Amino acid sequence: MADFDFDVLVIGSGPAGESAALNAVKHGQSVAVVEEQDQVGGACTHQGTIPSKALRHMVRQAIRFNRTPIFRDIGDPRTLTYPRLLSHANEVIARQVAMRSRFYNRNNIRIIRGHARFADAHTLTVTCSDGREERFTAGRIIIATGSRPYRPDNIDFSHPRVYDSDSILKMTNTPRKIIIYGAGVIGCEYASIFSGIGAKVELVNTRDRLLEFLDDEISDALSYHLRYLGVMIRHREVYSEVEANDREVVVKLESGKRLHADALLWCNGRSGNTDQLGLDSIGVEPDYRGQLQVDEHYQTSVASIYAAGDVIGWPALASAAYDQGRAASASARGKEHCRFVDDVPTGIYTLPEISSVGLNERELTEQKVPYEVGRAFFKDTARGQISGETVGMLKLLFHADTLEILGIHCFGAEAAEIIHIGQAIMKQKGGGNSLRYFLNTTFNYPTMAEAYRTAALNGLNRL
Repeated sequence: MADFDFDVLVIGSGPAGESAALNAVKHGQSVAVVEEQDQVGGACTHQGTIPSKALRHMVRQAIRFNRTPIFRDIGDPRTLTYPRLLSHANEVIARQVAMRSRFYNRNNIRIIRGHARFADAHTLTVTCSDGREERFTAGRIIIATGSRPYRPDNIDFSHPRVYDSDSILKMTNTPRKIIIYGAGVIGCEYASIFSGIGAKVELVNTRDRLLEFLDDEISDALSYHLRYLGVMIRHREVYSEVEANDREVVVKLESGKRLHADALLWCNGRSGNTDQLGLDSIGVEPDYRGQLQVDEHYQTSVASIYAAGDVIGWPALASAAYDQGRAASASARGKEHCRFVDDVPTGIYTLPEISSVGLNERELTEQKVPYEVGRAFFKDTARGQISGETVGMLKLLFHADTLEILGIHCFGAEAAEIIHIGQAIMKQKGGGNSLRYFLNTTFNYPTMAEAYRTAALNGLNRL
């Protein structure tokens, strides 16, 4: 390592890059991070997770205000504009950037501003904003460049009425009606946001049902509540052409339908940020989506090159990226055993929220596992009634003979928080992952956590 400028070079300062850099420096290595954007944080902070969740939080607060009768004594129902929502998101982004900048400063991690390209397996050429080029070398290089929205060539994304999940954060008006093409996680979350501020939403889904990887009952509940918010969901539809003019945008579907709206939000797929890295010079070949293949140590086909985060594909979650970056950094310094992140909870910030971990009913049925179901409905919990968050349920799937917990699915307020209690129990060994834990443990009352006890009793009563 003495012949290199750094022990480790990291490309990208998103969740994967940040955790990789911090892990390396905490173990005595010299580290630098190459970041193309003006500020650290990556797409997670500036275009993805943080801004969309901040938008969703404010919409949820407005909905609660408008639906709670006691607040009528304070004032009339309020409607938030989209630009006003963005101002709150920008405040959160600024706090995130300040916090993450402190991480790098405190740990003496150098931030190199510019675009990185590989010169060889140990050398990066960085092009700065002023056009100046510098070269940096390292014993190990970790690619954590993330992903960006996929843009079909036959759609004009330069038109002011056509957006993707990045450019939607620059919208300066509140559309009366918006078409969201793609009903994946991002599409469903933005459908909740726009319908929550009163916009008419047409959600175009190319598949048979929403979020097919979810438990069927949860997917059905999401469909119901999006429709309750006023979202028009169109399944099994594929676009053929998009026309945009000064008055409207028209999406023509292969089925012959024509959808008219003030704006189009494209949310159909993402591509890894690898096309400008010069990977051909080191013999690393991305797949057709720009994603990199890695082994269980997050090592690419080149021994000195590692990759983590969205750039390697599934699960493409910020939560997983933090762990992947740390594991890649550990592997890069020679650690033989590191965690390969293949078991993560889902967190989907629609209205209401969704989270799950483990297997769903369809998977258990296909595997012919004898299982049973325990449910607790939020409307029957004291905490739900107090808070007014009565929509939703907690669903436990467990083995009918051993009572081992096989899957947990939650739909409703704070689902992504509630899921972690069950996740902790599922991870226990030696019989500790039994449904009986929830019967033999006293939960605070009133809390949402006591839904686990209710669901466990409900499930045992079925046996």
